[in-house]
Amino acid sequence: MKFVDEAKIHVEAGRGGNGACSFLRLKFMPFGGPDGGDGGDGGSVYLRADESINTLVDYRYIRTYKAKDGEKGSGQNCTGKSGDDLVLRVPVGTMAYDDDTGELIADLTEPGQTACVAQGGRHGVGNARFKSSVNRAPRRTIPGQEGEKRHLRLELKVLADVGLVGMPNAGKSTLISAMSAARPKIADYPFTTLYPYLGVVSVSRYRSFVIADLPGLIEGAAEGAGLGIRFLKHVARTRLLFHVVDVTPIDGSDPVESVQAITQELAKYDEDLLNKERWLVLNKVDLLPPETAAETCENIVKRLGWQGRVFIISGLRKEGLEHLAKAAMHYLETHGAEEADLSEE
Repeated sequence: MKFVDEAKIHVEAGRGGNGACSFLRLKFMPFGGPDGGDGGDGGSVYLRADESINTLVDYRYIRTYKAKDGEKGSGQNCTGKSGDDLVLRVPVGTMAYDDDTGELIADLTEPGQTACVAQGGRHGVGNARFKSSVNRAPRRTIPGQEGEKRHLRLELKVLADVGLVGMPNAGKSTLISAMSAARPKIADYPFTTLYPYLGVVSVSRYRSFVIADLPGLIEGAAEGAGLGIRFLKHVARTRLLFHVVDVTPIDGSDPVESVQAITQELAKYDEDLLNKERWLVLNKVDLLPPETAAETCENIVKRLGWQGRVFIISGLRKEGLEHLAKAAMHYLETHGAEEADLSEE
């Protein structure tokens, strides 16, 4: 199944039930008075993060969701039944926006987290509420209110520990398939990856992390070119980035310029991305002559002035991947401990 990370839906909360206009009529109580009950509240629409769901694909087929209306009140001061709430299950990491205003309504980052996206209408009021010493037989009622209606845009940001960044055809799909059980589509043309793919990298027993193969990035991505905006939205939530570089591009492009171009796009989209830990992963070294491979990689690092960590690998031959995975696991464990210490303070 393809990873669907965006959907637009229409939600409607239930209308509140009307208040009743009723008078007590009994044989031995000719002046029984008003006894109209209140209506019931309309049902609300909620989103709930469910870790058993990993795609928004279901919301591509059913676009409208409506909660139940509240029932109207009745005589003998009987209150109408409230409408049932409607709970829509979405993947963890879903963000809900009002598609008309662009307002962020909910950001569901934890399993079980729930947010109301459309409030049910308030119940109406029956005539029994308006009885007073000067108005013994009121006929006034208040109708139930309409529930909220919204056009929502649901966006799913991948909640992965490690994200792969790089130009199209840098070998990201091959890398994730070699490190995990994920099986993304692999081919020699740009944008093979149209949807994010997730894979679990197992380093040892009880030690693993989630890695995401994201759509490729090109120059101008921050302005919407190619699949860049979709790519950049997912990068924001990863804790570590592997900047995958093809050391021998078949199109003859300069690997150094490719790295610089992507760095510029990250800065244009969000300068905070530049502060995220990013490792340089020089891929496809198996295509270089053994006697010049080390020199070529060293030259790329030197020209970039790269200050971070550098890994030389071959995704196709699975060379250097064990070292890369162990280093990433160690970083994530250490980084997680530091975050926990900060939160306690």
